[in-house]
Amino acid sequence: MAYEICYVKIDRENFEYDVNALFKAFYPDRSIKVLVPESRAYAETNNLFGEIRFGARSIRMWIENKEYEWQSMPDRTENGADGGETEGLCEERGTFADKRYREGFKQFLYQCLKQHTHRELPWGNLTGIRPTKIAYGMLEEGKCEEEILAFYRKKHFVSEEKSRLSIDIAKRERALLSGLHYEQGYSLYLGIPFCPTTCLYCSFTSYPIAGFRRLVERYVDCLIREMEVVSALCAEKTLDSVYIGGGTPTTLEPEQMDRLLTRLRELFDFSQVKEFTVEAGRADSITEDKLRVLYRHGVSRISVNPQTMKQKTLDLIGRQASVEQVYAAYELARKVGFTNINMDLILGLPGEGPEDVQQTIDRVAELGPDSLTVHSLAVKRASRLNRWIQENGVSLLNNTEETMRIAAEGADRLGMKPYYLYRQKNMSGNFENVGYALPDKYGLYNVLMMEEVQSIVALGAGSISKRVSRSAAEDGSESTLIERSENIKDVTLYVQNIDEMTERKRALFGIKECMCQ
Repeated sequence: MAYEICYVKIDRENFEYDVNALFKAFYPDRSIKVLVPESRAYAETNNLFGEIRFGARSIRMWIENKEYEWQSMPDRTENGADGGETEGLCEERGTFADKRYREGFKQFLYQCLKQHTHRELPWGNLTGIRPTKIAYGMLEEGKCEEEILAFYRKKHFVSEEKSRLSIDIAKRERALLSGLHYEQGYSLYLGIPFCPTTCLYCSFTSYPIAGFRRLVERYVDCLIREMEVVSALCAEKTLDSVYIGGGTPTTLEPEQMDRLLTRLRELFDFSQVKEFTVEAGRADSITEDKLRVLYRHGVSRISVNPQTMKQKTLDLIGRQASVEQVYAAYELARKVGFTNINMDLILGLPGEGPEDVQQTIDRVAELGPDSLTVHSLAVKRASRLNRWIQENGVSLLNNTEETMRIAAEGADRLGMKPYYLYRQKNMSGNFENVGYALPDKYGLYNVLMMEEVQSIVALGAGSISKRVSRSAAEDGSESTLIERSENIKDVTLYVQNIDEMTERKRALFGIKECMCQ
């Protein structure tokens, strides 16, 4: 049973993302294809699910042959309160790229889909934006909670529950980041793109370790080469956090991990590092020797990630590690001495319902981790899950308000508070990913990634470095510029082109020549 393909024709470019995202959110069981005039299919496709025609002062839309029209839009004040009607969709001097035009269009599109489907989305019309970023920015401007709630509700139609969650998390993020070195600080990410196997839902750059073991030593060499360059580029800056992710970092052998971490500690000043995380990840890759290497090198936070505690589901998604191995790996980490352990869970996995989520939460609670990251399953186009859905249908993927509530209540029972949140495309139930943690165990790097307030230097295949810089205008306002540099995703090509990867780092961070040997 494949997705039903639904074509939506729009007569103007640059609105494809919003149209696709909102139609997909309201119709998760369908494959949405947005057609623009430049595509051949635009003229050839007649069997349309929807069509949108843009005008400077009106928009007409058809959904399943039902017509909707918009001839004016509410003029909203900064806090989201209605301020009367404008004469049209935008001012005469406005364009189709005008911010107010786009915002008004998204409001219109959401309201039409809501009316047509008789459904509301918990996150309203928010697409392509991290929800907490709005609350974070408004708090920085001195806005009160009621003003922020009104903005979420009236501009984006976000539910009160999700709005309050965003504000709560934004307040916690601001407190966590208050002691950070913004301009003179940075964080470091190292990616290990190998895994024992590739999970059903995964679309990340990861390679089964059995087939790439011959490349691992050279890969570690290349990571060290990047570290040598970066340590020179950032010699005058303060390192705030270090995160080693993947893939699965613990696919490295103890000796390989020791070599990597030894050189890391030699090259970088860890005196100001507030958090050093390694995603130990899958229980079938965790051994006591590996954990002792991590602990000896001062790793302060690790993850032991079951995703679910239902064995049948683990077998289906290709995790291989059994529930018993998860218990054993967790207890081994405690034995070695780790006092900050995170566990990842995914809601909406194939065939799982509320009773399965409750069982998982109860079993996790028995272990008592220090933090819990609850993901809503996201169906990625490049994952095997997408193909699985073509064969089995999307109806077996169910994430609901009830399952989200079960997870939130479980975290609360463990004494945890939500501290970061983000959303992805095609998330089950149109929900979110939330990180919960004990008050003194919040994951700093996770917040830095979400809020983009500090430069992150990323090493390894498929990693993306971000340079964050700020400038002040004459009126006293401040603007933020984020520049990115990507490393090649393919491991073999990354190894072959390591000099190019280091040159990209120099170009991004403004240094023309490496000062290291």
